[in-house]
Amino acid sequence: MTASSETLTLAKEARRGARALAASSLSERNQILSRYAQLLEENADRIFAANAEDMAAESDENLLKRLKFDQSKLQDVLSGLKALIAMADPLSRVDLRTKLDTGLVLERVSCAIGVLAVIFEARPDALPQIAALSIKSGNAALLKGGKEASRTNQVLFDLLKESLGTFADCFHLLSGREAVEALLKARGDVDLIIPRGSGSLVSYIQSNTQIPVLGHAEGVCHIFIDAGADAAKSLDVVLDAKVSYPAACNAVETLLVHEDFEHGHLQSIFERLLAEKVELRVCPELMNRFAGTELSGKLVKAQPSDFGTEFSARILACKQVCSLDEAIDHINKYGSGHTDAILTGNDDHWRRFFSLVDSAGVYRNCSTRFADGFRYGFGAEVGISTGRLPPRGPVGLDGLLTYKYRLSGDGHTTAVYGHSKKFLHENLLSDRFEREWQL
Repeated sequence: MTASSETLTLAKEARRGARALAASSLSERNQILSRYAQLLEENADRIFAANAEDMAAESDENLLKRLKFDQSKLQDVLSGLKALIAMADPLSRVDLRTKLDTGLVLERVSCAIGVLAVIFEARPDALPQIAALSIKSGNAALLKGGKEASRTNQVLFDLLKESLGTFADCFHLLSGREAVEALLKARGDVDLIIPRGSGSLVSYIQSNTQIPVLGHAEGVCHIFIDAGADAAKSLDVVLDAKVSYPAACNAVETLLVHEDFEHGHLQSIFERLLAEKVELRVCPELMNRFAGTELSGKLVKAQPSDFGTEFSARILACKQVCSLDEAIDHINKYGSGHTDAILTGNDDHWRRFFSLVDSAGVYRNCSTRFADGFRYGFGAEVGISTGRLPPRGPVGLDGLLTYKYRLSGDGHTTAVYGHSKKFLHENLLSDRFEREWQL
């Protein structure tokens, strides 16, 4: 059997298993998650040993940071599993209930999507996160990890299989390029493809399949320091956003600075970034601003291509702007729709920034690194979606659900409506939405 035919066979197997998982009880799904957490904890040394082999075979420094699976990463995974177990059942929730007529009630009910195909690069902690979210939401999943993490992924998957019990057919681990090509053609057996990786990976998958794709472009995140921003808070936020995990898609890649932001404060921020071995690629205005100072020889002249680039490294493009609107225009032109932040004490500027920046996450006075499913309280995330249609931003349980309309009547027929009868269209759920701001 070829890798391609084997992949299609596994997809059909997952399809059959998905129906049982979607109909399972919350207790059954939580028991799987609890067992998986227990097995991960009990087999920590085995996981770390496999990861050490993967790490030893890799030389790319930036890739190594994503590849590493240590006690800290394991603890994050376990915390995510615990959070998911504590959550209410995402299935069979009713978010619309309308009385069409006496005895005729329409409801919109959440349900699992079906079979997910998740293709992820380098990061082995993605596997248990994705699997856990799929289990809780009642979805089967075909998992294709990067070859760089093959040993770690295999151990993590073996433990998953052991925890699944009668639902073992719902999850399969794939390998090789041929498996990816087969997935892209598995329409009818795969309902949604979720790529987690580079922009080139996402673009390739979107261009080569007729199956819906939930993916994100590069994480080109911006921070704009407004004229009157608090200096100490700005320093802390920028350092966290760039230095805490430069390889992450939510790390800041471009710093925009208002021309009236105090020179000494900006100098302090640059000095700290340089001390953290961050390469600063600055625009001509900033280069001139620091001409003749100790910093001038340490700054690198930015190239046009630096703006809009996801460096995934200790590199930061820096540009001076003369207004809030110039910052907004720059972000909307060069950003990827991931996460962008403003550092400001001006409420009106914050409202305008939030309303006009076209990104999934728009922040005030905090690090872009908060763009994460676990930090949002989702338990984990299956990926980040930077498109304008939902799901958007970190995709947790809600992003892995669809819905059905359930209509219950008592012998009702349509013919009488519009003649002798009218629809009531009475909302039986309270209105949960309210408008906050208007420009």
